[in-house]
Amino acid sequence: MQIASEWSLGQKLPASGLHLFHFGMSSCSQKLRIALRLKGAPWTGHSIDLSAHENYGPDFLALNPRGMVPVLVLDGAVHIESNDILALLDERFPDPCLFPAGRRTEIAALLAEEDALHHDLRRLSFRFVHGRSATTKSPELMRAYRDGSATDDKKAAEIAFYERLAETGLDDATCRASAEKFRAAFDRFEMRLAGHPFLLGETLTVIDIAWFVYAYRLTAGGYPLKELHPRVQGWFEARRAMPGWEKEVALPPVVVERATAARKRDAAEGSTLAALLGSTADG
Repeated sequence: MQIASEWSLGQKLPASGLHLFHFGMSSCSQKLRIALRLKGAPWTGHSIDLSAHENYGPDFLALNPRGMVPVLVLDGAVHIESNDILALLDERFPDPCLFPAGRRTEIAALLAEEDALHHDLRRLSFRFVHGRSATTKSPELMRAYRDGSATDDKKAAEIAFYERLAETGLDDATCRASAEKFRAAFDRFEMRLAGHPFLLGETLTVIDIAWFVYAYRLTAGGYPLKELHPRVQGWFEARRAMPGWEKEVALPPVVVERATAARKRDAAEGSTLAALLGSTADG
């Protein structure tokens, strides 16, 4: 249950309660919102507009030097890594349990794999959902981001991603390589789903949340899930029907318009996401 916020960046952090700094289209934010919805936990939301680069402002960088969402402030303590936050929430609000005790090592490995695909999802989102061919971040903005706070491995990876994007754009070869990584992961889940309703068997886990977020974004960009992975498609539709899940990941109307225009453009050029994977399906 989300609570209305009367707090803003730059003020002293709240000493109590659960506060989530997030953005609607952030895949990592979407994971947390679905988990909080499942658990019925009360939380106060603070929207950080990534499209307006609010995450690069000094007040937000003081909160999270990486300049990334989501950020959780729980009883005054700041937590900045989404999968760690999910584990923390599961300890604080254990019903339903999303990290079953006997599967935690396996879940940790699968979350690490999912995290490693984050930039690949971003590439495919930029091109096939937002209709971009390059970055919208200026060199001046990236310079301010680089100099605005201390740099760790995660921030360095962010900087490298956008520098490469500025240099090479989002050509077919780059996007195909990213798409093939998801195809390989979905192929593995296709096997796992034989006779089981969830990705890890008979019980819903955090892995179902993480990959539902990815599947929704990819299919919005034209990924041919039904054709390439029919069991995963059935699992996806079942998760999509769960109360509130689609609401947390749905594209805003302006993004729907961009995705539709991008699909038409790519179809005319023969370079849809499906075509890059050798499929004739239209997502």
